Amino acid sequence: MTLPETHLTVKPEWIDHNGHMNVAFYVLAFDQATDQVYETWGLGHDYPDREQHSIFTIGMNVDYLSEAFQGDPLRVETQLIDMDHKRIHYPHTMIHGDDQRLVACNECLCMNISLDNRRSAPFPPSVRNKLKPVFLEHQKLAIPDSVGRTLRIPRKNTG
Repeated sequence: MTLPETHLTVKPEWIDHNGHMNVAFYVLAFDQATDQVYETWGLGHDYPDREQHSIFTIGMNVDYLSEAFQGDPLRVETQLIDMDHKRIHYPHTMIHGDDQRLVACNECLCMNISLDNRRSAPFPPSVRNKLKPVFLEHQKLAIPDSVGRTLRIPRKNTG
């Protein structure tokens, strides 16, 4: 089984004063991958008008693992690792298109929101029917090592 993929190229405006891709544009690239995969999961741009619901990101981790430069081809893979009646949890993995090195990881936790009252709400059946088979298929895959990590400064036990 292959994961959904988004293909991008690092744009000149994504480059910072260090000559590499700026951290903010990694998030933009991951957001573009989210938009693309949401279209296939029933959560695309027509979702608010179609169902009077939307999906909001409630938490995110980003790990920057390797530099990317102007013109570099990137591939972002997305795996739906968990879901319940109103939330989805998925990581994106950004891979360099030339040498296949891991460039960055992005982990997202998102919640379905009713636009009538702007509160969390269960996914409508149209979305559940699209998400459930994806989740069951993606559950067969290993969860990436980057998922669930906590930011901290490791300390050696001096005791």
